[in-house]
Amino acid sequence: MSDGSRVVATVSTEAEAEMVRELLSEAGIRSRAQMSGGGIGLGVLTGGIGLGAAASRDVYVEEQDYDKALEVLNAAVPSEEELARLSDEAGEGSAP
Repeated sequence: MSDGSRVVATVSTEAEAEMVRELLSEAGIRSRAQMSGGGIGLGVLTGGIGLGAAASRDVYVEEQDYDKALEVLNAAVPSEEELARLSDEAGEGSAP
């Protein structure tokens, strides 16, 4: 990727970054993830022990793919109505 990249998402873990990258890849968008700025300084505060997979990650895409990447990621986020429906369905399954 070139230096013309932008952060399209910041996630909490390496696993979340990989999920975001997979969504983008399925849409034909190249991306990369690296530890967020906040995670870098934390290693110094903890005596140099890095958080590894538990550190937050920034996901970058090329500038020209940024708007499309946002559309892809926003489409993957369930609406409030969808979350409520899923919650209701989960509650029905646990009732005796």
